[in-house]
Amino acid sequence: MRFFIKSLFCFILIIPLFYVLMVFIWGSCAPRVLKPNLMYPLGMFDHNYTRLSEVKKETDIDILFLGSSLAYREFDTRIFRAEGYKTFNLGSSSQTPLQTKVLLNRYLKRLNPKLIIYEVDPDSFTLDGIESALGIIANDINDFGSVKMALKLNNIKVYNALIYGFLRDVFNLNSTFVEPVKQGDEKYVEGGFVEREIKFFRTVAYPKQNWSFNIDQAKAFDEIISMIRQKNIETILVFPPYTASLCNSYMNNDAFDGFMKSRGKYYNLNNKLNLSDSLDFYDMFHLNQNGVRKFNKEVIEILNNSESPAEK
Repeated sequence: MRFFIKSLFCFILIIPLFYVLMVFIWGSCAPRVLKPNLMYPLGMFDHNYTRLSEVKKETDIDILFLGSSLAYREFDTRIFRAEGYKTFNLGSSSQTPLQTKVLLNRYLKRLNPKLIIYEVDPDSFTLDGIESALGIIANDINDFGSVKMALKLNNIKVYNALIYGFLRDVFNLNSTFVEPVKQGDEKYVEGGFVEREIKFFRTVAYPKQNWSFNIDQAKAFDEIISMIRQKNIETILVFPPYTASLCNSYMNNDAFDGFMKSRGKYYNLNNKLNLSDSLDFYDMFHLNQNGVRKFNKEVIEILNNSESPAEK
């Protein structure tokens, strides 16, 4: 009986080690099609590897941009630099508050911004955060924040990516990776912005619908706002324009606006700019470079007309 218990105990200890080893081997050798539950998007989208490498060298900026793809595709750091602002864009694809919190814990002290412009949009508050978590795990050095994020999401893809990512960090396997500045029709711009070649959107009609918000994202967002307030950093919440046809199809936009207004200084720029769905957007969510210039001009006007600590 004693031998059986000892053997069982050893077996229980070996299984996790065997699993970790198999995840690493499978992740390193198997073709992507054979590992649907092990996704490690190193440099695969949004130039996040380059962005998260560059942020480690930045300090003492005027403005920090946070948010999803509407942040890193729409706050053009060159435009703000021309106005005298030193900025960094820490947005990433499908970034939800759960990932924003991880990034702030890592980089807020180093960046020491005078002002945070936080891109907020309803879609980000409906997501589970898995896509963004995978991107951050693959393209940044992992820490206890990664573990807490994985436990919160409780998803096999995230757990596997974290195991694989930790081992790649241990063996420094990403050190020789070089992400091209230009990938397809997108180009990385210093400071975290990604410029897309001009494309245009074909206007479509959408049925009436409602946003379904994720309570975990709302909770994480409140924790972020509390963290920033404790550090006495002014924050502006900005909802960038969707196509008017998409935005106007949602019947509970007022609920989102009300939530944001209760959290701080908030600007919903939908239907506030003279934008065309077909000329200023490349898809239903994202502005093309024509729209980006108009949007950034409006944000800079807001800064210039407010008592902001990020004055030039």
